Amino acid sequence: MTAIHRQPTRASVSLLVPLLAGGVVMVVLGVYGRAHTPTGFAVGVAGFSAALPMKVWLTTGAAALGVVQVVSALSMWGRLGVTIPDGVHRWSGRLAFLLTVPVAFHCLYALGLQYDVPRVMVHSLLGCFFYGVFTTKMLALRKENAPGWTLPVIGGLVFTALVGLWLTSSFWFFTAVGVRV
Repeated sequence: MTAIHRQPTRASVSLLVPLLAGGVVMVVLGVYGRAHTPTGFAVGVAGFSAALPMKVWLTTGAAALGVVQVVSALSMWGRLGVTIPDGVHRWSGRLAFLLTVPVAFHCLYALGLQYDVPRVMVHSLLGCFFYGVFTTKMLALRKENAPGWTLPVIGGLVFTALVGLWLTSSFWFFTAVGVRV
């Protein structure tokens, strides 16, 4: 039988629910962001001069923790030659995710999904993709029979989306507006 006509393995089928759930999250966020009438005002900028600096710094913190995620994952998979406790990976991921929540809330609530400016459109789509892939990763974590490539690939996509979000928001802000709190 050729590779094209092989039956899917049980391990591959086990990823169907996480992939579908991630896809649903992406679509729901995109549809809500587009259909919702943006309020145009910031919510809870706690200690920041405005919403944009808040989003920039929280995204920068999440991206920095994303680097910790990659390094600690490489350690867990035995690719660094040093051992980093598993708790570092878990907690840096939890904190990174928590830092993105107020940013995403503000983006969806105050701004909505925008596609008028290419940078903003890419940023909006990456935000939907990030949460969809993150959902997929969290649901795939407990799949014991998932293929070995599952977590590195999906984790890599989460990190790539986070870096893309940082580049289209924080990096842009720092280079176009300047470093502000």
